[in-house]
Amino acid sequence: MPKTKTRASVKKRFTVTASGKLKRRHAYHSHILTKKSNKRKRALCAYSTVSNADAKVLNEMLGR
Repeated sequence: MPKTKTRASVKKRFTVTASGKLKRRHAYHSHILTKKSNKRKRALCAYSTVSNADAKVLNEMLGR
């Protein structure tokens, strides 16, 4: 059976932490920042972990 290819788009957007969880960036932090509060922009700047429901599919895409 052939090996599954890693999805390049997923490889660029997610990183795996030491504990095996997937780390992701928040959306809505690239443009139209003038109307957003500083608190909201600071929160969007931080990384977050992927939910367990999505992690299963993403791990398959990463070939894990």
